[in-house]
Amino acid sequence: MSPSVDPTIPQRDNPRREDDVIERIATIVGQAKIPKGERHIGDDAAVLAPFVGQAVISTDVAVLGVHLDAELFPLEDLGFRAVAAAVSDLAAMGARARAAVVAVTAPVGTDLEELHRGMADASIITNCPIVGGDLSRGRDVTVAVTVVGECPGGGAVLRSGAMPGDELLVTGPLGRSAAGLRRRRDGAPLGDELVVAHRRPWPRQSEGQAARGAGVHAMMDLSDGLGLDLHRLADASGVGFELVDLPVAAGATLEEATSGGEDYELLMATDDPARLRMIFLDRGLRAPLTIGVVVADPSTRTWCGEPFERRGYQHLL
Repeated sequence: MSPSVDPTIPQRDNPRREDDVIERIATIVGQAKIPKGERHIGDDAAVLAPFVGQAVISTDVAVLGVHLDAELFPLEDLGFRAVAAAVSDLAAMGARARAAVVAVTAPVGTDLEELHRGMADASIITNCPIVGGDLSRGRDVTVAVTVVGECPGGGAVLRSGAMPGDELLVTGPLGRSAAGLRRRRDGAPLGDELVVAHRRPWPRQSEGQAARGAGVHAMMDLSDGLGLDLHRLADASGVGFELVDLPVAAGATLEEATSGGEDYELLMATDDPARLRMIFLDRGLRAPLTIGVVVADPSTRTWCGEPFERRGYQHLL
């Protein structure tokens, strides 16, 4: 029996065979040096060397039109952002990336090579090789990325460990990604510095590992905005907070800094901020910025004495 054809999915006069597409994609994403004893693309499953310490696993999904505006940005950016967002989840746990597998659905005629070039770029800069994946025809361009990492010499950092008296810090100013999206909508070129911050987010892997080494009590990445993610950390830890500062990135608005999302800076809670800064500086990293303090009362959640509203990006499902 011949496979049925969905009339809602655009067809192509000369669709390419799956094996041919996979061969081209393997050439694009298979640029990483494969460690001895490992097997990446080419078999039914990848083979990795034993993990050191705890294994950490996360999955992220990016959909064209939801996570990226196809009229404003090239398809490459969707692939890059999908891998970067998944690796950022490892960074938020203090983990070192080991590998990624990607699953793509797309209508016939989608430039899959362009999409995977973006993934390959992110794979290279994050040192997270793409070791396998899957392709399927579908109505929408969707990229699902599963990443695996490891935490040598200690456990992963959770968001549930913040304690009263801890200092709250972030790895950098906030709002750059949201400001970049706004600027692109207003006509700024793709090479604009803030637009690039939206197109090509940079997971804070080195910072996450440094924070874990410094013994921070809690940590998470700011993917949905400080105004939402800080409340999530407080909820998980059963604490409150008092903010005294909110570092707004140059060119961004206060609203973009609090609820814009997709900055992928790290939020950390520690009782030894001096040690944290020392380790960051010793590793050549920018010193983290203090934004407030953790308090015992979960109902106390303020910024400069006023209630800090829970707001940020959430999908409507």
